[in-house]
Amino acid sequence: STRAVDAEVAEGARAERNVPAVPAHMFFLHNTALGPPYHVLLDTNFINFSVANKLDIPKALLDCLYAPAVACLTDCVLGELQKLGSKYRVALRVAKDRTFLRLPCSHKGTYADDCLVERVQQHRVFIVATNDKDLKRRLRKVPGVPIMYVHARKYTIERLPEAFMAPR
Repeated sequence: STRAVDAEVAEGARAERNVPAVPAHMFFLHNTALGPPYHVLLDTNFINFSVANKLDIPKALLDCLYAPAVACLTDCVLGELQKLGSKYRVALRVAKDRTFLRLPCSHKGTYADDCLVERVQQHRVFIVATNDKDLKRRLRKVPGVPIMYVHARKYTIERLPEAFMAPR
């Protein structure tokens, strides 16, 4: 009976573990690949909260990060804004502004949360701007990805080591 237990333990030790590879720039606690000009991925509700709080997105990004920032929009986010209808038409008009960098999506469907998480896991050079609690929870599981959100009529960022002077 002890031989059977020993055989099971040895077999379990030989089984391959499936551990995701961590990029080299994540060697330290924080993501060293992030640097100015920052690339900020905007989510649907972040744009809507910015409009509701009367925040100019490029100016507020500069005020929060103290560095130049490029606001990026995926096709999924624009598709989601179009689906939401007339209630979000001002947010859609803001999103169609030419100052935002458009990122094409190659996948099917227009669920922006999956698109943003997938893009951030592939390329960890983005700051994700969202007010969605579920998306924030999913992004916190991805190491080295800063999260920006609207709080008290200004942008706040978490998990960015250089942002020690950023508004809290």
